[in-house]
Amino acid sequence: MNETSSKLSVKTDKDKAVAPAAAWHPFEELRREIDRLFDDGNWLKPFRAEFPSFARIGVKLPAVDIVEHDTAFEITVDLPGYDSKDVAVTLRNGSVVIKGEKSEEKQDKARDYYLKERQYGAFERSFAVPETVDTAKVDAAFKNGVLTVTLPKSEAARAPEQKVEVKAA
Repeated sequence: MNETSSKLSVKTDKDKAVAPAAAWHPFEELRREIDRLFDDGNWLKPFRAEFPSFARIGVKLPAVDIVEHDTAFEITVDLPGYDSKDVAVTLRNGSVVIKGEKSEEKQDKARDYYLKERQYGAFERSFAVPETVDTAKVDAAFKNGVLTVTLPKSEAARAPEQKVEVKAA
């Protein structure tokens, strides 16, 4: 049996043209990729996080999870050390705004010294509410340092999918 073989050309690194090192700008590439990520915006849908302009470097914002269920969206915020009286949830201009402020004082008095420690802080997180939410039925519950905001979907948004037949033209 005669076997015919065909040779394939193999390219090596020597065959590639090498650009000068000065032409490669890794920070410019990184900047373009980050700009593309933020311009695209798909990673924030259906909610768009809005950070207040007064947020400073070093201010810690609480961790937030946003989950979509069949009947509602659910925002869960970890707020260890906060009480329900320290937290406020409001609906404003198509956004749900979660605010919190904590102040705690500890005093230590002894014969030779006086020590006073204060821990305090405030935060504000704002999320755009999708048009499919029934804002009249928004609910918030606080338990064991976890705030849960439930944004129920409107009846129209909960309607089952409708299959549309595709016809050949």
